[in-house]
Amino acid sequence: MSDKRQRARVQGSWAKPLPRPSGQTASVPNNNQSKSVNPGPASWGFRPQKIPQTFEFHQPIKPVRDVPPEKVIEQAGDYEISHGPSGISRLRLLPGFLPPEQADWMFSKLLAELPWSQKTNYKHGESYQEPRLTCWYGELPYTYSQSTMAANTQWHPLLLTLREAVEQMTECSFNSLLCNLYRDGHDSISWHSDNEVSLGAKPTIASLSLGDTRVFSLRKQPPPEENGDYTYMEQIRVPLSHGTLLLMLGATQDDWQHQVAKEYHDRGPRINLTFRNIYPEPEAHRPGTKLQFTAKRP
Repeated sequence: MSDKRQRARVQGSWAKPLPRPSGQTASVPNNNQSKSVNPGPASWGFRPQKIPQTFEFHQPIKPVRDVPPEKVIEQAGDYEISHGPSGISRLRLLPGFLPPEQADWMFSKLLAELPWSQKTNYKHGESYQEPRLTCWYGELPYTYSQSTMAANTQWHPLLLTLREAVEQMTECSFNSLLCNLYRDGHDSISWHSDNEVSLGAKPTIASLSLGDTRVFSLRKQPPPEENGDYTYMEQIRVPLSHGTLLLMLGATQDDWQHQVAKEYHDRGPRINLTFRNIYPEPEAHRPGTKLQFTAKRP
């Protein structure tokens, strides 16, 4: 009895049983009987300490590259923007080609009297409305983005006057004109090159701006090893103000893309007249096919 009372006084599961008298065999505990286990550190709510890891610097596989800063062209002049296998790409900027007073009444007249309409284009089999208005003048139709603008020989008299002035200044001749109307800052034209087969090789395009100033952006075409990534390609920004004439010459359409991006602040309407030459579509090409430059191997 004394042994039982002694064990009853001890509270908790760690009470050690008294030694058994000699000659008695120990009974085998059943599965429901709790086993006495010495508690580890985790039993007290502590977690094992983590061994601090050491970090080693490994040289990156690809070299670190800087994004080239965007260049800005604002002053009048001729600019060679790139040299490549396809040739020299050049821009000629002529701010104030039209005096402000003359540009004002020409803008108002063209805005009111040209047959502006919204063109439907197609991409990946789906149609979409161009975010601007256009009209076309020329003896031949013009196809781009899988949609054709019909031939139109009824030139507005003012457009004929402007074509003659542009031809005298540039010493180039043009047989066609694509007119674009950007109604506000939300109208735009996305990245593209004017390199349809119908424009011929190395086309010269004269762009005359009337109305509010919009930014004309260019970006260099990436080489094959870039896999279409424009991140590290050169970019140029050209603000085109009222009455400014811009020429794209040489290999510009082969080696560069251009756009007029959307702007999310107040912009008034702008008219852009792009004089160019159109040639009959070759029989072997679908209308609107792009002309891709391929460098000759030595």
